[in-house]
Amino acid sequence: MRKLLPLVDRSHNGGRSAMTCHYRCGDACFQEVPNKSDNTYFGDIVHEALSRRSMLRAGAVATVAAAGAAALGGAAAPAFAADEAKGAKGLKPSKPGGRPDGAKGLRFTPVEPNTTDAVVVPPGHDQNVVIRWGDPILRGAPAFDPRRQSAKAQAGQFGYNNDFLTLLPLPGEHGRQLLFANHEYTNEELMFPGYDRNDPTAEQVAIAQAAHGLSVVIVQEERRTGKLTAVPRHRLNRRLHTASEFRLTGPAAGSPLLRTSKDRTGTKVFGTLNNCAGGTTPWGTVLSGEENFNQYFANAASVTDPETKQRLARYGMTGGATSRKWERFDDRFDLTKEPNEPNRFGWVVELDPYDPDFVPRKRTALGRFKHEGAEPQLTADGRAVVYMGDDERFDYMYKFVSSKAMRKGRGRADREHNLTLLDEGTLYVAKLTGDSPAEEIDGSGKLPSDGEFDGSGQWIPLASGDRSFVPGMSADEVYVHTRIAADRVGATKMDRPEDVEPSPRTGRVYAALTNNTARGTEGRAPADEANPRNENKHGHILELAENWGDPASDGFAWRLFLVCGDPEDPSTYFAGYPKDRVSPISCPDNVTFDAYGNLWISTDGNKLGTHDGLFGVATAGDRRGEVKQFLTVPRGAETCGPIVQEDRVLVAVQHPGEISGASFEKPQSQWPDGPGRVNRPAVVSVWRRDGKRIGV
Repeated sequence: MRKLLPLVDRSHNGGRSAMTCHYRCGDACFQEVPNKSDNTYFGDIVHEALSRRSMLRAGAVATVAAAGAAALGGAAAPAFAADEAKGAKGLKPSKPGGRPDGAKGLRFTPVEPNTTDAVVVPPGHDQNVVIRWGDPILRGAPAFDPRRQSAKAQAGQFGYNNDFLTLLPLPGEHGRQLLFANHEYTNEELMFPGYDRNDPTAEQVAIAQAAHGLSVVIVQEERRTGKLTAVPRHRLNRRLHTASEFRLTGPAAGSPLLRTSKDRTGTKVFGTLNNCAGGTTPWGTVLSGEENFNQYFANAASVTDPETKQRLARYGMTGGATSRKWERFDDRFDLTKEPNEPNRFGWVVELDPYDPDFVPRKRTALGRFKHEGAEPQLTADGRAVVYMGDDERFDYMYKFVSSKAMRKGRGRADREHNLTLLDEGTLYVAKLTGDSPAEEIDGSGKLPSDGEFDGSGQWIPLASGDRSFVPGMSADEVYVHTRIAADRVGATKMDRPEDVEPSPRTGRVYAALTNNTARGTEGRAPADEANPRNENKHGHILELAENWGDPASDGFAWRLFLVCGDPEDPSTYFAGYPKDRVSPISCPDNVTFDAYGNLWISTDGNKLGTHDGLFGVATAGDRRGEVKQFLTVPRGAETCGPIVQEDRVLVAVQHPGEISGASFEKPQSQWPDGPGRVNRPAVVSVWRRDGKRIGV
């Protein structure tokens, strides 16, 4: 078994530095947990909901009744057993005696855990930086000069802290693809010389605001390798930031809850904040989730209306001045002046990257919370299903099912139709029930007697169109205050559900639960079978199979696929695979899949004392559960936005050098440009030197 190296930074709880927590999420782990609900017993909610039968349409009643019956019966359709028995594609076990070097797609020498200040890749592989913070992508944008930055320049340059990535085809332009990246947050101490956290300048604030948002940039492939380079000033290149116009659409658009003094219609928003993971739709658009938006809004403690104050607190807004001080220069970030402004953030954004004039849309039908990502799949009849996680301790997993089916045509009418799919449908939240006796779930991570953490679950409907299924809340309130709605129907409190994605081969859904060191502490929810460790430092991966293989089902089976950490720790679990043959993994964050059905996991805040990385793990066959580390990122960095193509892997290297005590003048990493240079978040491409496919 590999021996792990000493901790890099002991100054903060978890694997993140204190600086990362301060700028990423406003020190959320040092704040009160926003979810203070007792989560009323679900049977009471079902009874109350059914008593409102006359208020609901017959279809809605049937949905609630089915969910209630499943909850009270405690048994789900045998989703896992059914698809495995019929040998569903990608699930049939491999024949014994397969190749000794790994499952197909994962045949590489694993990278050892390390603290090297570089992107470290397997032997026989090479890499290049595709694009970095400040690289010009729009016409007229100047070359990056860290000592002569301006908001105007940044608005035409690649943004800061790239997170979600996707590559899309570019018909008619040989060897080129369209790269989408979003930009989660800024770290001003690393960006600006002489930065004073207590007294930022107006220009520094404007630059930081322009470094948030979304980027579209065309990239060029180099023949015979996996190298990609950005194509500056292409007609499709685009930057969207806090001054860009976005449109609120869907059932809550125009609600009084979304109106401000500068937008009396409740339909037009300027900017997008704290974009994290996302998704790519079957109809060719990109989705991006707004996550820790709460930290940008000041003076919640001074709000006088008690109901508004309570709602703000449920989303983590309780204090005074913010760390970035944007409220000094823009009234919309002062809650005493614009208490509805934060209601216009925390949505899933949809962008058509092929249309440079497209106004991005915030889809209210998908609910408002700290969206990590949104990855769709289609039902058999063509409706879109989007899975989502709310990245907060003790918050929830969600699903949206569209009411209309996708059109496969390429005409204008088909495109316009598909751009409405995420505006009409039903929003659900997940309730998970374990199948083991309560005394067998003791918070230690010890497996129950049946050998797995598993059980059944229900998708509880919250709202559909203008109909609310939550007693005491209007539909608008459900969409805008989704957390409160989920509290009321007794959803299961999870350990920071981040990226939630369905496998394109099997339809099974995999959710990254990053960690929750508050689990089981005084006054907090104890371990349960879906979150089986108290003070959970390392996180886990949940595997979900919808009943009857139908993504629109109202019930599912679930089991824990990985329980992460040091394989020598008895509380870890790797789908039953021998623990002495896996790479250590901690704090799973983003997930994706390769062409062979393997799950790839990027980590954030590795608590094992080594750098974050990217890992591949087989989900089926005799190597199911074998975790192999593909790369590690530099000092202080996080691995984000993985893309795994047959001939290359891309990752977003976020916040390199983000270590407590670091500054513009005293960087704590030499990546990517060497000693004495400012640290720059960047996108990296990795490929095999022999030109062959990755992992085969």
